[in-house]
Amino acid sequence: MIARCRPTVLHWTVVVPVLSVVVLALTWKRSLPVAVVVVVALFLATAVLAAVHHAEVVAHRVGEPFGSLVLAVSVTVIEVALILTLTADGGPKSAGLARDTVFAAVMITCNGIMGLCLLVGALRRRVAVFHPEGTGAALGSVATLATLSLVLPTFTTSARGPQFSTPQLAFAALASLVLYGLFVATQTFRHRDYFLPVTSAGHVVTDDEHSVPPTTRAALFSLALLAVALIAVVGLAKVEAPTIEHGVAVAGLPSSFVGVVIALLVLLPETIAAVRAAARDRVQTSLNLALGSAMASIGLTIPAVAVASFWMPGPLVLGLGATHMVLLAITVAVGTLTVVPGRATPLQGGLHLALLAAYIVLAISP
Repeated sequence: MIARCRPTVLHWTVVVPVLSVVVLALTWKRSLPVAVVVVVALFLATAVLAAVHHAEVVAHRVGEPFGSLVLAVSVTVIEVALILTLTADGGPKSAGLARDTVFAAVMITCNGIMGLCLLVGALRRRVAVFHPEGTGAALGSVATLATLSLVLPTFTTSARGPQFSTPQLAFAALASLVLYGLFVATQTFRHRDYFLPVTSAGHVVTDDEHSVPPTTRAALFSLALLAVALIAVVGLAKVEAPTIEHGVAVAGLPSSFVGVVIALLVLLPETIAAVRAAARDRVQTSLNLALGSAMASIGLTIPAVAVASFWMPGPLVLGLGATHMVLLAITVAVGTLTVVPGRATPLQGGLHLALLAAYIVLAISP
């Protein structure tokens, strides 16, 4: 991760979060003309980029694999906040928003980010090299949580439709938190070496020779700006919510496509960071980002929406349809075959990208 150690007051990563909060204050709860909506969208996009930049600064200070964890959790906080704000007043169509967004995040991370990074790493170094122990543990955690939270509700009978009863939802939320906590402990303490980058020559990388780590003062400054940027992102997304939903409706797309838009929005900057790491022969860091984000998306979103469901109107639909369950199953199967050898060729990257393309096509035309 390459980060500025001492950002100046006039640097864009400092100015954008502050200006975004100002724009949020000026546009909150108001009917906006098209020109203003475009301006708000620009500030939203740049605020997301600024948030990820400051997360990278903090991550660079604490090192790997803590760095990937900081970035993944930061992005997931944005995702959870967007889901809750859009669900709060989205009406009946928002009942499945959490499911659609979490599943979109899983497909984008496990197929899009993972496939793109494997492709970039393999094209540059002939093969992309990573630790199968750490990556396999992450993939197994994602598969388990996705099944518990998104597949089982389709087959349970205690509640009508693809949703959990209250005891089942409580179990899914608790299991998500416990398994995510266990994964974080494994990644950062018990088996930290399984998640450290490894070069194509087989050497473990314990630091980043491309830049000097930021000072503690710079990291704390970025941590404060990260919080400001996250507040701006959540608020501006709420301002943009009616436009997103109207745009999806006008385009004739299913209402579930709103979840895809949210996932694409919050994961785009992380995709850039992951591809950048893969281009520097840090494929393990890229996979930490991809699978860590998928894990955080399920492990943090499901408990959050479970708690929020007690005061939010309407049902909480979590169960996937048959088509999406097939996509999830083949993603796990292909991912397992990719991870086991610890080395991947461009073919593996292409397979994952093909699965992402299939998901997007079916999201547009179910």
